[in-house]
Amino acid sequence: MTDLVLVLGDQLTPDLPSLRQTAPGDADILMVEASRETGYVWHHRKKIVFVLSAMRHFAAALEASGRRVIYHRLDQDKPCSSFTEAVERALAAHSYDRIILTEPGEWRLRKEFDGWQDRFDLPVVIVEDDRFICSHDRFNAWAEGRKQLRMEYFYREMRRETGLLMDGDKPAGGRWNYDTENRKPAADDLFMPAPFSAGPDAETRAVIDMVAKHFPDGFGDLEPFRFAVTPDGAEAALEHFISESLADFGTYQDAMLRGTPFLHHSLLSAYMNIGLLDPMTVCRRVEDAWRSGRVPINSAEGYIRQVIGWREFVRGIYWREGADYVHRNAFDARRALPDFYWTGDTAMACLSEAIGQTRREAYAHHIQRLMVTGTFALIAGIDPHALHEWYLAVYIDAFEWVEAPNTIGMSQFADGGLLASKPYAASGAYINRMSDYCGDCRYNVKDRTGPDSCPFNSLYWDFLDRNADTLRGNPRLGPVYRNWDRMTDDKRQAYRDRARDVLADL
Repeated sequence: MTDLVLVLGDQLTPDLPSLRQTAPGDADILMVEASRETGYVWHHRKKIVFVLSAMRHFAAALEASGRRVIYHRLDQDKPCSSFTEAVERALAAHSYDRIILTEPGEWRLRKEFDGWQDRFDLPVVIVEDDRFICSHDRFNAWAEGRKQLRMEYFYREMRRETGLLMDGDKPAGGRWNYDTENRKPAADDLFMPAPFSAGPDAETRAVIDMVAKHFPDGFGDLEPFRFAVTPDGAEAALEHFISESLADFGTYQDAMLRGTPFLHHSLLSAYMNIGLLDPMTVCRRVEDAWRSGRVPINSAEGYIRQVIGWREFVRGIYWREGADYVHRNAFDARRALPDFYWTGDTAMACLSEAIGQTRREAYAHHIQRLMVTGTFALIAGIDPHALHEWYLAVYIDAFEWVEAPNTIGMSQFADGGLLASKPYAASGAYINRMSDYCGDCRYNVKDRTGPDSCPFNSLYWDFLDRNADTLRGNPRLGPVYRNWDRMTDDKRQAYRDRARDVLADL
């Protein structure tokens, strides 16, 4: 029996479930740099380099272990446009008994692969991806019958099941959540560790050159390229984070500083999302750092919550809600995504900083995404699907199973409150409190409605006003609407007028 095993670019794990189905001599491993995958959204060029270089290194490691690999490169004479085309070529060259693959991370590909059994008249075995902590069945069993799906309660279940940060059946330190200790702004004279940098090897350098040639007008800078592309490199990045940044990660994880894109963040999500790092291994190492006294509990808990709590939770939401989730639009927001989301060319310093950093690094941390680029899109009424495609394109760690719920649910509240308990709308005061962006901004963050006022200020109230029929019943927004109702008619109209001018300028 000879099987054809497809391995995708975010499945670069040696003990991948599909690889465990066959012995080395009984299968051909198919890996494809499909042109459709680099172009269905306008991917950051560093993201393309990262995935393709990691794929090539993984294929070489498979061959060194005795596996037979069929590898299609994007720069070969006749590249494959799709996975389906690559399978067709393989079947034309060789007879196989089965096609085996680990389930993909997005509905788009799942639909493509579900049609293969009829198309190729072969058994197609799609194996569940067990690299996650919570299976589909486990998540659905937890979610079934609940009036609200809230991450905090799911997270506590994952703590109990994994034993992470547990003392018996009680949370370590006596609390489940230390988030209130993780919201400190950072001073610009605070010591910041140097970010981890792997440095491109010859293979990665060849991929950089290839991407520069094939995508000369693509989004984002190619240099410097700092990401690891092998398990050993990802392990080095993990060790760097634990030894250099984890101790202060929790305290300053919500902070933002101009010219300091990484602060104490780990930049490990991309490695976990393509399979170079195992999430549970990462969490165990973080827990060990706390138990050995090297880092405080607020940092360890804050990081572990992001992995076994939020990461697993949004994946469960994505698969439970179905393929149409990415098109939900509870506020019927239809405004086009402004061009400055691609260029960074805006006088709003916070957006210019976050987007400029994104262009350079293919990275912005969660508060920059949620409370700067995300909040502006929310209060300006940007089409959430357009924003979803932008996030999917520009960040190196963005794959649809994790990105879509964070955008559609958390950031844009476009699922009507399925994932989040309230919209993450905010005025400029939040950004001013958590960053140094506002100090030399062309707009005045303390001015509410004047011609030089911060656009976030008027858009915030205008968003609440135009969506009052939907949001007034939200218990977390009751005090906010009472403040709006106490304003004079003239003041409310001034907010509306300033918001109208801001939106016209978009």
